[in-house]
Amino acid sequence: MSPDKDTLNELRIDRSAPARRRSSPALVWSALIIALLAGAIIWWLNRPKPFPVRTIVVRDTAAGSGGERTLLNASGYVTARREATVSSKVTGKVMEVLVEEGMKVEAGQILARLDASNVEKSLHLANAQADSARKMLNETKANLEQAEREFQRIEKLAANQVSSASELDRARADARSLRARLERQEADVAVADKQIAVWKQQLEDTVIRAPFGGIVTSKNAQPGEMISPMSAGGFTRTGICTMVDMSSLEVEVDVNESYINRVKPGQPVEATLDSYPDWHIPSKVIAIIPTADRQKATVKVRVGFEKLDPRMLPQMSVKVAFQGASEPKSSAPRNPTIPRTAVRKDDGRDVVWVVKDGRVERRAVTAVPSGDDEVSIVAGLNGGEKIVIEGADKLANGGRVTEVKE
Repeated sequence: MSPDKDTLNELRIDRSAPARRRSSPALVWSALIIALLAGAIIWWLNRPKPFPVRTIVVRDTAAGSGGERTLLNASGYVTARREATVSSKVTGKVMEVLVEEGMKVEAGQILARLDASNVEKSLHLANAQADSARKMLNETKANLEQAEREFQRIEKLAANQVSSASELDRARADARSLRARLERQEADVAVADKQIAVWKQQLEDTVIRAPFGGIVTSKNAQPGEMISPMSAGGFTRTGICTMVDMSSLEVEVDVNESYINRVKPGQPVEATLDSYPDWHIPSKVIAIIPTADRQKATVKVRVGFEKLDPRMLPQMSVKVAFQGASEPKSSAPRNPTIPRTAVRKDDGRDVVWVVKDGRVERRAVTAVPSGDDEVSIVAGLNGGEKIVIEGADKLANGGRVTEVKE
């Protein structure tokens, strides 16, 4: 049986309909690559940024080798025993300042000058008064000589009964009166000379000189300002400049009173400036101030440098290690010491953040106090490892960090 015509028409391909295009493989791969690149860019922009931290390298403490050992660590500041804010003895207006910060000055060198016009006028007046007193003195001397000669003539005449007694008494009285006037005028001349000396001293006081040799660390006044030896309020200055004698630099350290028994005068000390952490400066204890600070529970200790250096500046931060007697040799290594700020509490345990390959690892340690600002690590940390000392507040285990340079 042959199929009907309608059935055959349904099986026929319609050549008039547009052919459907097939997708090109190159376009598919291009779209896939673009999507991957866009995803990578979005991930790169939204990736966790590393936290800035400060780190130090844990150093192994050498085993005891018979040398000096550290008994106590403390921190303090470089200070100068001779430091002064140079002022004037009188109140006046500054006319010129001859120093600048950082200038080296010698003892007696002129630092500034004040307005001396009024003092100069008073000195001229005192000189004129002294000249007038001397001229009056010369006049009185001439009158005295005349009166003494007159007295001698009348005395001879009276002896020969030629002159009366009253004339003799009058001549004697005139001579004595002029002699007394001469003595008073001589005293007036001496007073005038002393008055000149007073005004000369006041004129000298308008010139401000360096009390000792040193370095000018600050300039406190400018020409045209008023200066006074005492605080007068307003815009009145109390000093021209601040000077420091660099040969008197030393270290002032506050030692906890619980550890002051480890410090003795003359004890060797190793000082390290925070600005130069690799420079260990030989020093020694000068004195222990015989009083304690009740609020801080500390005792002040003065430490002197064995040799001064231009790199030492007043008010620099410094760490000191008080050295003790030698200890016997030992083959066992001593525990490393790290700053107290590097150790944190986590669930009641001491932990530190160890940096390795740009990431941090939280590590539990066993720490014991070693000084005011340091702790000794008994277990959990090895020499050569790098730990975080600042910036650990927002760290997570395995997080990325970047080291901040000082």
